[in-house]
Amino acid sequence: MTTTFDTHSPLDGHLTATVEMYDETQVQRTVAELRAAQPAWEQLGVTARVRWVYRYRDWLLDNADRLSALLHEVTGKPAGEAPIEILLTVDVINYYGRNAAKFLGDEKPRPHSVLLAAKQLRTRYRPYPVVGILSPWNYPIALTLFDALAALLAGGSVVVKPAPIASAVVAACVDGWRAIGAPAVFDYVTGEADTGTAVIDTVDYVQFTGSTATGIQVAQRAAARLIPYSLELGGKDPALVLADADLTRAAAGVAFGGLSNSGQMCTSVERVYVESPVYEAFLDELVKTVTKIRQGVGPGFDIDVTTLISAAQLETTQRHVDDAVAKGARILLGGKPTGEGFGFQPTILADVDHTMTVMTEETFGPLLPVMKVRDADEAVRLANDSDYGLSASVWSRNKHRATMIGEQLEVGSVDINDVSAHLAFFPLPQSGWKNSGIGARLGGAYGLRKYCRTQAVLVDRITTPLVPLLLWFPYSATKAKLVGTVFRLLDAKDLPRKLNL
Repeated sequence: MTTTFDTHSPLDGHLTATVEMYDETQVQRTVAELRAAQPAWEQLGVTARVRWVYRYRDWLLDNADRLSALLHEVTGKPAGEAPIEILLTVDVINYYGRNAAKFLGDEKPRPHSVLLAAKQLRTRYRPYPVVGILSPWNYPIALTLFDALAALLAGGSVVVKPAPIASAVVAACVDGWRAIGAPAVFDYVTGEADTGTAVIDTVDYVQFTGSTATGIQVAQRAAARLIPYSLELGGKDPALVLADADLTRAAAGVAFGGLSNSGQMCTSVERVYVESPVYEAFLDELVKTVTKIRQGVGPGFDIDVTTLISAAQLETTQRHVDDAVAKGARILLGGKPTGEGFGFQPTILADVDHTMTVMTEETFGPLLPVMKVRDADEAVRLANDSDYGLSASVWSRNKHRATMIGEQLEVGSVDINDVSAHLAFFPLPQSGWKNSGIGARLGGAYGLRKYCRTQAVLVDRITTPLVPLLLWFPYSATKAKLVGTVFRLLDAKDLPRKLNL
């Protein structure tokens, strides 16, 4: 008997899909089919795989409006943000399509010693046969396809287990791969935690994006099988506003970075530290900026911020506001649910400190807590006083000073006078420090090679009996002395040690 579950739109609660719940046996069957198809996919070669991915790029562009509308319905993402996921995915395809042959080509390192010069060395990149991707609900298209397409270009098969609420939109994307007639190396399974566990138990590599608590469980499960994994986890990203910052730009950037997708980004600005000389002026600019933000649940471009994903997320956001106010914070703007869907007003909190959960726990909601600091040193100390380390921004007219301050932050990415910009620069790795993850997404060649196993190949340039004669059985004192003398002459850096004096 097939088990199903329903998903509902966070906009108004209407039914968006009835989704099959895959059990362990179904997951095993799906992965077995992908594993059987993978060798032929790898043997096609990089050029042929790129051609298929380019055809899929064209399908994404042809279906962008439909997918964007579905994304809005499923996640509540506003019309001004929904198409970005597809456009960024297309950009990723083009970047890796141009570079895949170079990134995945054999490397030919030189032998490090003349003793080994008779060998030709090669490092090959061979794909993990089946990559399992556990993708999130907040960016279900981009954070599924960024990883899936990289693994496919590397030569592996891919199975995706999306977050339950995002199942319909991820299924639509995978169906596009089938629609172009591509080889059967990309599939999905749907369900909840047990389905994800079954994926981890059957694949050869796991890419997970989600909460830190779940990421720890994923890592433990994968480690028990000795399979590699990469985790992109939560964040509590700080923005440091220095006294010499362009406050208008800083306020606009902080507002965008903290309120995009209703604050439901791993890289959302969730803490703002402002040097005391400009604290009140910055708050004034931030209030002016956020006051102009338009909120609602409709599909048009006249809405900037929509709804949170669930009642649980709404409750977390309200709890963080209530805790901050109880401990002395001031609400300058917002602070309440909107009453539409799971909407919560864009909220500015002033006079916050690290006794408040809004400064220590991930919110994933449209809150901008702002704290006054004495100077940049205190801002750095407080920014680093966190279990998370995903990304940060520094705002100053002095780019050199801002860069030096950014390099002191314990995070994987730093944007100077910008926010979340690093997400669009694919040659850079997107990594998390501390409890924000292990490994990285993208990062030039790394973004493809992470889905590969390295294979070392050695071939004789010339065949000589010297190595077998000196190193193979049988051993003798004479051979040992000769080998030792040769190594000393080559490796020691002074004459007495070369001559063993």
